[in-house]
Amino acid sequence: MDASQTARELIAQRKPGYSLPQAFYNDQGIFDLDIEKIFAREWLFATPACALPKTGSYITQKIGSYSITVVRGADKEIRAFHNTCRHRGSIICKGKTGQVAKLVCPYHQWTYDLDGKLLWARDMGPEFDPRQHGLKPVHCRVLNGLVFICIAEDAPDFDTFANKAGAYLAPHDLSNAKVAFQSTIIEEGNWKLVWENNRECYHCAGNHPSLCRTYPEDPSITGVSADGSFPEKIENHFRQNEAAGIPSRFHMSDDGQYRVARMPLLDGAVSYTMNGKPAVSKFLGNVPVANAGPLLMFHYPTTWNHFLPDHSITFRVTPIGPQQTEVQTTWLVNKDAVEGVDYDLETLTHVWTHTNDEDREVVENNQQGINSPAYEPGPYSASHEDGVNQFVNWYCATLSDETTDLAVAAE
Repeated sequence: MDASQTARELIAQRKPGYSLPQAFYNDQGIFDLDIEKIFAREWLFATPACALPKTGSYITQKIGSYSITVVRGADKEIRAFHNTCRHRGSIICKGKTGQVAKLVCPYHQWTYDLDGKLLWARDMGPEFDPRQHGLKPVHCRVLNGLVFICIAEDAPDFDTFANKAGAYLAPHDLSNAKVAFQSTIIEEGNWKLVWENNRECYHCAGNHPSLCRTYPEDPSITGVSADGSFPEKIENHFRQNEAAGIPSRFHMSDDGQYRVARMPLLDGAVSYTMNGKPAVSKFLGNVPVANAGPLLMFHYPTTWNHFLPDHSITFRVTPIGPQQTEVQTTWLVNKDAVEGVDYDLETLTHVWTHTNDEDREVVENNQQGINSPAYEPGPYSASHEDGVNQFVNWYCATLSDETTDLAVAAE
């Protein structure tokens, strides 16, 4: 039985409101299917645009077997290309980040402009046409300072998400941001376990002492409020912010792929710090309400984010293998903020550096337990884990559509 048929049958057998069968968390075939049918077809978060500050600034990103380069051109536009030379296929950009004048293949020095055009290839003969050998482009969109890519030949709609999320992001003015710090950790667990852990705070009290100083454990904050209603305290928070011109009200896309909502922190807290006070004195953006709370935005399958009045934090999830996932966290501050004057780096990063490491341990413990032959799917808490259930339902629906398409094509 191939992986698509296995996945289809396991999804059909899954009990609603329960975690996934074991194979979805550790089977190589299903992992390959996840890459092919989700990560190679959906829009993926790549980087904050300010991480590419200068002409020739680039990052590389691995999606399964795909290697992608995202680079800022001389015209200031950000573009993405497959990181493979059109000569004999060598990768071109070897580092995770860097800055170059041109994109030069290290093998035979074929040289490409930052817009992907082939500029120079030695001794290829009079019949060789460089116009036919430019780098292969990857769909790339910049949304209010956030770069998304899609490696599919035909990219799905992006505008609906961009139009909705753009209004929520606008007050944070990420075009005037800079990277204060970036961390990349490897979690020895399946990418879906990373997401499931993110989608609930049922585990927070027992695992996140730093985060719980400012972030509420209230499931209505982290969850998805399936019936669209919220406690009066949160409704008041929405009304306060929107009266000040800040889009805040909870919005979930019809297909469940993304959500935006500006939620309150604990009373008296305005930022993710140990004392709840701002981490940066020179604020990033123009949020006129000090206790506006973080804009919580996720977009499956690669990013969740926290945009606060004083700074912003982006997270990128990249699957590496069936039981290994990269999580990259980037702290953004006002481009004119000076470390040691306007912010202290330890104060800025303490809460989420610790929370990320704690989440890594949680995910790895979860993966080890799931690998046991004794594992069987368990029930989600209706009050605390509706966000987990929502993610798993999105995953199953997305994979089911794709595996069904695959099965039909094979008949």
